[in-house]
Amino acid sequence: MAKQPKLRIIPLGGLGEIGKNMTVFELGNDAIILDTGIMFPANDMLGIDYIIPDFKYLTDRKDLKIHGILYTHGHEDHVGATQHVVAAFPKVPIWATPLTAGLIKLKLGEAQLDKSTTMNVFQAGDTIRIGPFVVESFHVCHSIPDCVGFGINTPYGLVVHSGDYKFDNSPVDGKKPDYAKLAEFSKRGVLMLMGDSTNADQPGWTPSESVIDNAFDQVFRNAKGRIMVATFASLISRFHQVAVAAERYGRKIAVAGHSMANNIKMARELGILNIRDDMFMDINRINQVHDSKVVILVTGAQGEPSAVLSRLATGRHRQLDVKPGDTIIFSSHTIPGNEESVSRTINRLFQRGADVVYDPIAQVHVSGHARQEEMRLLINLTHPKYFMPVHGELRHLRAHAKLAMQCGISHENIFVVENGYVIEADKNGVRTTERVPGGYVFVDGSGVGDVGPAVIRDREILARDGFLMVVATVDQKSGELIEEPEIISRGFVYLKDATDLMKSVKATINDVFSHSQNGNRRDKLEDSLGRVLYNETRRRPMIFTVINER
Repeated sequence: MAKQPKLRIIPLGGLGEIGKNMTVFELGNDAIILDTGIMFPANDMLGIDYIIPDFKYLTDRKDLKIHGILYTHGHEDHVGATQHVVAAFPKVPIWATPLTAGLIKLKLGEAQLDKSTTMNVFQAGDTIRIGPFVVESFHVCHSIPDCVGFGINTPYGLVVHSGDYKFDNSPVDGKKPDYAKLAEFSKRGVLMLMGDSTNADQPGWTPSESVIDNAFDQVFRNAKGRIMVATFASLISRFHQVAVAAERYGRKIAVAGHSMANNIKMARELGILNIRDDMFMDINRINQVHDSKVVILVTGAQGEPSAVLSRLATGRHRQLDVKPGDTIIFSSHTIPGNEESVSRTINRLFQRGADVVYDPIAQVHVSGHARQEEMRLLINLTHPKYFMPVHGELRHLRAHAKLAMQCGISHENIFVVENGYVIEADKNGVRTTERVPGGYVFVDGSGVGDVGPAVIRDREILARDGFLMVVATVDQKSGELIEEPEIISRGFVYLKDATDLMKSVKATINDVFSHSQNGNRRDKLEDSLGRVLYNETRRRPMIFTVINER
């Protein structure tokens, strides 16, 4: 009789951070992937568009057969890296609910990868058989429709993955959490629960999405001019809430943002977003109607520099401009790391005369993630033997682990790990084993992974202290300077206002060329200039030297 392969659970993203969620489940040489998301760059990751999981472990495992990729829902932190993973594994099929599948198809279409893989659409509650895995889906509430969690049947017991969830008993789409399925899992016995930890440090219950309706109603009732609503391009349920308020107060909807417009079109075609055609108007025609009759959906609620709202805040949008009397609603939660850019955008919008509404000024957004009491409820509903907090920074994972212990799960049965740690299960129980790579892969323009920590450090130095370049022309035989060196500075000092400093720089250049051999002049010059500039300015600009011989 063949030996039963071990179950290995390998988080490649989403643990110890907010975003780029990706988890691999292995049975021997068979595997499935759960989610392939992105993470927004931190403020010090200059020039980076977004970050994807490091899945080199999978590309290196030539013996591993990946039977499919399953998705919990359509937010970017769960589907944003799809095109990169599909490009690496073009024959691996995808499983997703209708809205999530629609969002993924748009993403793959833009990357010209929509014909590279098979899309399998399922409904919440369906059971999916993928290779040796039997996966049971169940509906959960979040801030986007069509969200699911998964119960993954293994030879050693049931592993329940919550996905992003909250227990919303009055959701805007009327689809409540599948409490019955969770209770049924408990009756069968749950080996491990993998629970969303995003709000593990927040007491109480997360408010229902429906509370936003009242906040929108108040803003729409009081606004005299145009209303702009900034939110995520994939937040389909929020678009419906805006449409309801717009219709109540006689406003038409215009959409600014390519991705948002495509997502709305797709959701309407699927019947997930029910908004009449006559509720929409072309963004180019908004000046033809009174400001009090317009509401504009815009992207950029996270302060992204290239998104619509940031360009409006700096007056760089081609079709729109902010004017006094506009009301701008930020209907999204600020992702950790984006606080500075969001605050800057809000302040600039105020400067341009807009009235900006954001949480906590008004409850125009609520979290889509469970708080502590809901987390306790999920643990008590499923009654797992082992527990693994997922989806959160380390502080969230630790807080969630404490909640699990309060619910009766022993400390030894709780796994607080970061990306790359392998959780292994067999007939003897569950344990942590080795660690595989699980770091960052930076996406910068069309480049994927070609920018690493060294490049980021160089960008930080250039952003902080700028650079100084010296172009020197020397005699090929004697090595002496034959003309005045050219000095170029950017982001360091304004040369015309730094006469004394430039005298010191030129004196250093002359001294180096007078006393150095040809072989080491470049290094000697850069070292000497570095010391002089630091002594004079207490700054360390990047120094470049070009030596031309004649």
